[in-house]
Amino acid sequence: MGRAFEYRKARKMKRWGNMARTFTKLGKEITIAVKNGGPDPDGNPRLRALMQNAKAAAMPKENVERAIKKATDKDTSDYKEMVYEGYAPHGIAIVVETATDNTTRTVANVRSYFNKCGGNLGTTGSLSFLFDHKSVFKIKAKDGADMESLELELMDFDAEIDADEESIVIYGPFEAFNNIQKYLEDNGYEIESSEFERIPNDTKELTAEERADVEKLIDKLEEDEDVQNVFHNMKEDDEAEA
Repeated sequence: MGRAFEYRKARKMKRWGNMARTFTKLGKEITIAVKNGGPDPDGNPRLRALMQNAKAAAMPKENVERAIKKATDKDTSDYKEMVYEGYAPHGIAIVVETATDNTTRTVANVRSYFNKCGGNLGTTGSLSFLFDHKSVFKIKAKDGADMESLELELMDFDAEIDADEESIVIYGPFEAFNNIQKYLEDNGYEIESSEFERIPNDTKELTAEERADVEKLIDKLEEDEDVQNVFHNMKEDDEAEA
């Protein structure tokens, strides 16, 4: 899974296109985390994790502070996290995660992208069985760490690891995020990044031409300012080697 994770991560960063878009997406996530759990990172594990992600992405401190302040501003509209599911051309399943202050606008845009690119938007939950919703942590390997012991400890959270000499990628259940984060922090592991991934249970191989059709839809979705993440079950050449 490790190399596949790195591929997905690199692809996501490429799709975001530039640092400004990256910061905007992280800012939304930080604002939502503060709305849900308060502005104190010590008492808000999700905010603490996002602040680490922002640091890893070189997001300026003032951007982080602005996102936190925005969550406490009474004049600021609340972001709602909405998930949309549908099929791209050639039977590829697509899950779209959004954060929006106007759900009417967002669903209309998402539906139009599917329609214009030869796909169709389905009902919420209709494709969730095709993906595992995972907590994914990337941590630095530390000197003297006993990988076997770490693996045994993480089994308590139904998590598994994929490691090399430089880093460790941990995959755990969606609902175990806070517990895994606390364990890593309590045991002195440096968390390089942490996020939620929808990992396909199986992938579908397409020709280069068919992939291009699916990529057209993915590009349209990821260009939308309300879209945070797009997941799919298309096998790609680089991923197939992972």
